[in-house]
Amino acid sequence: MAGRKSDFTLTKLDDLFTTQAQRDEEQLSKIRDIPLELIDDFPDHPFKVRDDEDMMQLVESVKERGVITPATVRQKEDGRYELVSGHRRKRACELAGFETLRSEIVDLNRDEATILMVESNFQRSEILPSEKAFAYKLRLEAMKRQGFRSDLTSDPVGQKFSVEKIADNSNDSKTQIQRYIRLTNLVPELLEFVDEGRIKMRPAVELSYLDEDCQRDVVDEIDLNDATPSHDQTIRMRKLFNEGNLTTEAIHAVMSEEKPNQKEKIVLRGDRVRQLIPKNIPVSQTEDFVCKALEHYNKFLRNRAERDSR
Repeated sequence: MAGRKSDFTLTKLDDLFTTQAQRDEEQLSKIRDIPLELIDDFPDHPFKVRDDEDMMQLVESVKERGVITPATVRQKEDGRYELVSGHRRKRACELAGFETLRSEIVDLNRDEATILMVESNFQRSEILPSEKAFAYKLRLEAMKRQGFRSDLTSDPVGQKFSVEKIADNSNDSKTQIQRYIRLTNLVPELLEFVDEGRIKMRPAVELSYLDEDCQRDVVDEIDLNDATPSHDQTIRMRKLFNEGNLTTEAIHAVMSEEKPNQKEKIVLRGDRVRQLIPKNIPVSQTEDFVCKALEHYNKFLRNRAERDSR
């Protein structure tokens, strides 16, 4: 009959080739503006969110254009949301005075979320050693729970195939990843020295094998001497620790040694010095000649000072 509406509705093409579960998952993954008060940070999130100049620039960008790339969250059993990636964007929204964060809701379990969180944050241009250390550790633990093989070996962290899997998708080698993970055994003060560049990776790894008391004794010695231990010193301290002989006195003895790189160096330009030395003086005798010349000059200065004081 003309004018009568048909009850017949055509099925969408996408619906013909997807299951109800897939459509439900697609519905769950829609992008929404979620209240900030309902979003919790990822547990043990290893990447620091700093209120620095870069953050202030992000705040201004958010004020002008909003959050262009949605954050990623997963819904928890209590109905709240857990932030997987976008901690800086969430902080920028807070500082900008926004009440919501544009987010994509994804259906991930904890281990899947951990791996995604680490991978998304590794896209940042600057990552501190401590951030890499705990990020690699979190990802390794998640992969172990997912069933990746982890044979015991002589490697520092004892995880073979799972570490190699991480290295396949990283700019760091398997050995370097293992070193980073060792850093998670450092006390906060030593880890901060690593972030500041005062302690290099390999000495830091050696120190990570000491117990907390010994590490804190090392921190005290660093503060006392205003100098960090060399790689050689950390190797010896680890050896003493393994033998049960690393006492506070032993740490002081090792740390009090003068390191080659702490000795003051005097650099003389060869061409300038050589033109002041008679040609008949062999190069092998240059140091002796310069020292004698300095002795005579110092004697001249003392004599002149005595004359001026009369």
